[in-house]
Amino acid sequence: MALTYPLITLSTRAQVEKKKAHTGTLDAVKRMIDREGIPGLYAGLESALFGITVTNFVYYYWYEFSRAFFQRTTNKARLSTLESMAAGALAGSATVMITNPIWVVNTRMTARKQESSDESLPSVEGDTAATTSKKAPGTVSTFLKIVREEGFLRLFAGVLPALVLVINPILQYTIFEQLKQALEKRRKVTATDSFLMGALGKLAATSITYPYITVKSRAHVASGKGSKEGMTASLKRIVREEGVGGLYGGISAKVTQSVLTAAFLFAFKDVLYDATIKARRRIALKA
Repeated sequence: MALTYPLITLSTRAQVEKKKAHTGTLDAVKRMIDREGIPGLYAGLESALFGITVTNFVYYYWYEFSRAFFQRTTNKARLSTLESMAAGALAGSATVMITNPIWVVNTRMTARKQESSDESLPSVEGDTAATTSKKAPGTVSTFLKIVREEGFLRLFAGVLPALVLVINPILQYTIFEQLKQALEKRRKVTATDSFLMGALGKLAATSITYPYITVKSRAHVASGKGSKEGMTASLKRIVREEGVGGLYGGISAKVTQSVLTAAFLFAFKDVLYDATIKARRRIALKA
């Protein structure tokens, strides 16, 4: 998350702005740095690190719990594709309900909804100057502002598309598990293998589900009448006003970030797992 966060900032801002405001990735980076400096690329990082920690803990806990349940029920050492998907659905649904408020806060901080628009403002001298703004609010202040001004339920904005997006990790983990099982029949899986398989799984999952990611992000920052718009209505409105391309704003940055994040996640997880096993064995031998 920390390594790839600038890509999250770029994709999130592209998701919540109108298609006509979209620019190339390099253009967007340059404009953001001109207006906000390098810290602008890391807006909301602290809430994202907290969010990804909680999200992964909840997801892995429930996924392992669900997988163990299916293994006990079916008396099989390995799960079928359908069983893997069911375990992923249970884990994903629990994760969404528990962590949605964190991601609403993060999207608000990343998109900096309260700031002026992306268009550069003219200076007193008539030249174009960088947008000036107040100091960006922190995670707690953003959370309290949402609750105070919009009510506690606004922290659960975008839950429906988020639940639909449960299919994203289902696809990701199912592809990863099936590839891993196929490779394990031939040889030991290495961290490099996990990196590549994790990247492939996330690439497929994110590409398929991206329109719902856009709808979810817009729901997180919506206000007024837009805050009451349903998922289907939001999809139709975006297509009507911006075309199908409006559903895919920032997809290049998002896919790149998602693939790198998933790849690093799987690789680091396997390295840490192996290191833990070796450490426990050494401790056991000494005992």
